[in-house]
Amino acid sequence: MPGQMTLLVLGRLGVTLLTLLIVSFVVFGATLLLPGDVVEILLGQAATPEAVAGLREAMHLDSPALVRYGQWLLGMAQGDFGMSYANNMPIADMIGGRLANTLRLAAVTSAIAVPLALFLGVTTAMYRGSSYDRMVTAAIVSVISVPEFLIATFAVLVFAVWLKWLPALSLANEVQGFGQLLKVFAMPVITLTFVISAQMIRMTRAAVIDALKMPYVEMALLKGASPTRMVLRHALPNAIGPIANAIALSLSYLLGGVIIVETIFNYPGIAKLMVDAVSTRDLPLIQSCAMIFCFGFLLLITIADIIAILSNPRLRK
Repeated sequence: MPGQMTLLVLGRLGVTLLTLLIVSFVVFGATLLLPGDVVEILLGQAATPEAVAGLREAMHLDSPALVRYGQWLLGMAQGDFGMSYANNMPIADMIGGRLANTLRLAAVTSAIAVPLALFLGVTTAMYRGSSYDRMVTAAIVSVISVPEFLIATFAVLVFAVWLKWLPALSLANEVQGFGQLLKVFAMPVITLTFVISAQMIRMTRAAVIDALKMPYVEMALLKGASPTRMVLRHALPNAIGPIANAIALSLSYLLGGVIIVETIFNYPGIAKLMVDAVSTRDLPLIQSCAMIFCFGFLLLITIADIIAILSNPRLRK
């Protein structure tokens, strides 16, 4: 790898680590601003001041906020997420199975949404201005205009209430067989695919159209290259960077959309766990879940930036 490319990749990794550190400070500070006292919530309204003070000391909540932030950050760096206030269990044990469920849902959605979006984005760019392009564009605009919770609600209404094909709740812990697995994932995957595909199609289409306007593509056309060869051989290799960023941005939106989808379908993932932790003011659990989402977002964006750097032919020579 050339020296300039290595420096760019290392610089991008350094920016990611610095951003993650800043995000950790923001997440820790934001959870402290949540209304309500976690100790009083745990003990109830009948708790005496002595019991409140004793539990606050036992949970180290009487220490300065910066001291607690430093201890929490050091523990996170060592893989120790701490103990849950509400359940008195290691947070790593609580997150383990839930994170696997969320990653499984994200993987299935990505396996469907990414190829679909790439196909529609590339083909609409190839036949831009045609009836096919206008039809796909109109459908994309319609999907973008509808929030994900409305799409999820409409999916429940159609497939669970009217047609009775799929269950309204996705209980992943009760899966027994491939057919039941399809039923569990069907509606969350349909909803998330609609949510993330629309933007990915638009951004992929724009990237391919920009590449098709370059002089070397016009030269290939003058030499008699077919439209398919122009796109696959000449345009796509030079549009990898923008397309990778489009995929990363869309998949990062999946991290936010999954919170709504898991809540509506009662899917036992980490987003649902985070929503439940907010209601009980379980600060360590909220912080851990938020950091996992932030880390996933930064990881996707960093991978896309590194792909864009490595795919740049000017940096390889």
